[in-house]
Amino acid sequence: MEQYGLENIRNLVLLSHCGAGKTSLSEAILFTAGAISRLCKVDDGATTSDYDPEEAKRKISINLTMLPCYWQGAKINLIDAPGYSDFVGEVKSAIRVSEGAVIVVCAASGVEVGTEQVWAYSEEANLSRIILVNKMDRENANFYRTVDELQTRFGSRCLPVQLPIGSHHDFQGIVDLLSMKAYIGSKAEEAEIPQSVQTQADSFREKLIEAIAEVDDRLIEKYLGGEEFSLEELSDGLRQATISNRIVPILAGSALQNVGVNWLMDAIYNYLPLPKEREVIIADDSAKQAVEPSQDAPLAALVFKTSADPYVGKLTYFRVYNGVIDSNSQVWNAIQGEIERIGQLFVLRGKTQEAVSQLSAGDIGAVAKLSLTSTGDTLCSRDKPVRIKPILFPEPVFNAAVYPKTKADLDKLGGALSRLSEEDPTLRVHREADTSETILSGIGETHLEVTAEKMMRKFGVGVELEIPKVPYKETITVPAKAEYKHKKQTGGHGQFGHVLLELEPLPRGSGHEFVNKVVGGRIPRNYIPAVEKGVNEAIQEGVLARYPVVDIRTKVYDGSFHPVDSSDICFKIAGAGALKKGLSQGQPILLEPIMNIRVTVPEDFTGEIVGDLNTKRARVQGMNPEDGINVIEAQVPLAEVLRYAIDLKSTTQGRGSYTMEFSHYEEVPTHITQKIIAERQAEKASL
Repeated sequence: MEQYGLENIRNLVLLSHCGAGKTSLSEAILFTAGAISRLCKVDDGATTSDYDPEEAKRKISINLTMLPCYWQGAKINLIDAPGYSDFVGEVKSAIRVSEGAVIVVCAASGVEVGTEQVWAYSEEANLSRIILVNKMDRENANFYRTVDELQTRFGSRCLPVQLPIGSHHDFQGIVDLLSMKAYIGSKAEEAEIPQSVQTQADSFREKLIEAIAEVDDRLIEKYLGGEEFSLEELSDGLRQATISNRIVPILAGSALQNVGVNWLMDAIYNYLPLPKEREVIIADDSAKQAVEPSQDAPLAALVFKTSADPYVGKLTYFRVYNGVIDSNSQVWNAIQGEIERIGQLFVLRGKTQEAVSQLSAGDIGAVAKLSLTSTGDTLCSRDKPVRIKPILFPEPVFNAAVYPKTKADLDKLGGALSRLSEEDPTLRVHREADTSETILSGIGETHLEVTAEKMMRKFGVGVELEIPKVPYKETITVPAKAEYKHKKQTGGHGQFGHVLLELEPLPRGSGHEFVNKVVGGRIPRNYIPAVEKGVNEAIQEGVLARYPVVDIRTKVYDGSFHPVDSSDICFKIAGAGALKKGLSQGQPILLEPIMNIRVTVPEDFTGEIVGDLNTKRARVQGMNPEDGINVIEAQVPLAEVLRYAIDLKSTTQGRGSYTMEFSHYEEVPTHITQKIIAERQAEKASL
C-alpha cells in the first residue's frame, strides 16, 4: 500500500450553512474520485457521510465524518462537518486538524448566518479557503449576486476563478478564468466560451490576474510591463495567494448534477496547503512554540474526536503531526501521564473501516478501545513527551433536566451520560443539589434532543428532557424569637424537649450559622448537637414554598429538660419546631438566583436585544460596541432565561451568542412570589 504523508496529503474540512449542499458535495467528490460507485442523495438517507440513523432521519449532519479519497496521486482527507450551529463542537474539531477549507454557499440563498459563522471560525484558525457556489442548477440561482454578497461580507480577496455557463435549467458548465476555456457537463468536455459570458469572463480575469500579480514582485513587474502570464505562472501565483489567504478562490458548480466537482478537486489539489506547509503548535511547561512538521521527528498526534460505539467500543480519531504511529504499539499520553496501548489502526470512510499498519505525519486515522485517552489529548513518545495545543470548545449554554422513563433506565442513566459527555466535549452533566435534578447542558435544544435519542439508540436508556427547576431559596427579613416545647406522655418514659430560639437575618451569601448561647445548664450540653441537627434539617424546607432557607443566624438561648423524659430525639424535634415558628414570624421572603449574562450580537440587533432583556426583568450593566459587534452585559433572574438560547437565535436569526454565570441571590417580587407559592401548592396537591 502506498504511504501518504506530509508531501502528498491534503487535509480539508467542508463547511457551510445548514442546507447549502455540503453533504451532497461530499458524495459527489467521493464518486468523482472513484471512492464510491454510485451517487446517493441526502433525501434517501443513504449518503456515505450521513450514515448515523439520526442523521438519516433528520436529514442533517450531526457528526463530523472522515471521507478520504485519492486525486492525482494525492490523498485527500476530506472531513464533512455539520452545518447546524448546535453541533459547533464537531466543526471546531474538524477545523483544528485541517489545513484548508471548502466553504459551500448556495447560489440561490447566498451568504447565510452559518456562512458567516464558519468564515469566522476559519479566520480564527487561519485556514486557507476555497468557496464553492453550489446549486447553480437551482431555481433563482444567481452566481454574480452571490459573489457580490461574498465580497461585501468577507472582502475583495474573494475572487472568482470560474464563471458558470447559465443557471437553473440552463446550467451547463463553467468557464476557467486561468486558461480561458469553457467546460461543459459532468464530463467537463472542452468548448468555446459562449458570447453571453465572454464580457464577464474578461472583466473578472483581469481582476484575478491583478490580484495574483500582487503576490510576487517578479509577477508585478511583468504585469506593469504589460506582459502576458503563462498558465503555470498564474497557477503558481494563485496557489501562493491562496495559502497566504490573500486570495480566496470562488468556484461554481452543482453537487447534485456533478458539474464542476472535478474542477473543485483540481483546485483542492493545486491551491490548498500541504501538511508540511503549516507549523505545529507545541506547548511545553514554559511556553508554546511552532515547529516544522516532520516524519522523522518523535511522534506527536492530537486526538480530535472520540465516539462511543456500542459494538466497537470507544473509537478514537487522531491526526498525526510528527513522526509515525504503528498498529499494535505503545504510546505515551502526555495529558494523562500514562502509557496507552494501541491496537489495530484504521482509516475511516463514513462507517467503513480499512485496517492499516501505520500512519505517518500529516495523516488522519482512528483506533478502537483506548482506555485512558479522550478528546484533546496528545499521543507521543515517552522518551520525548510533547503536548499539542488542544482544541478550544464553546461552553454549553442550554440546560435541560433529565428524567429516566423507568427504574431500569435510572440504573443505566449515569453510565450513559458519562459516555456521551466523554464523546462530546460540548456536553456537561451535573447534579443540582437544591432541586435534586440531573442537569444536561449543551449548545442548543436540538443538540440535547439528539443526545437523548442517541442515549436510547446506543445504550437503551429512555429519558425525558424537561425545563430545569429554578433553585429558589427562602430567608427572613426581621429578627424573630420562637419557643417550642415537645412533650408527650404515653405510659412509661415520656418525651420532653423545650427550646427557645432567636433568629436574625444575615447578608446575602452568608449561608446559615448556628450559635449556642445557653447558660446555666438550662439545656444540658449533650443535647445541643441534637437541637442543631433539628434546625439543620428544618432549614431544608422553608415555610413559604418549601425551599431551603439561607442567610440566617440561629441562636439557641434557653430551654428546659426533664431528667428522665428528655432525649436527643426530643430536642431535635423541638429545635425543628422552634425554627419553623421563628421563620413564620420573621417576615419570610423568596430569593431567586441572579445571573451575569453577556450577549454578543451584531449592532443592528442591539435595540431588540435590550428590549427583550428588559421584558425579562434584566438590568443592563453596560454595552461595548466594536467592529459592528455589540457586547451587552446585564444581570437577569435565572427563571427568565432558562430558554434564552432559543429566544436569542430567533431574535438575531442565529447571529447572536451569549455566556452566563451565577452572580447572587435577590428577593423575588411579591406578585411573582405569590405565583410560585401557588404553583408549589398545586404541585404538592397533585402528588
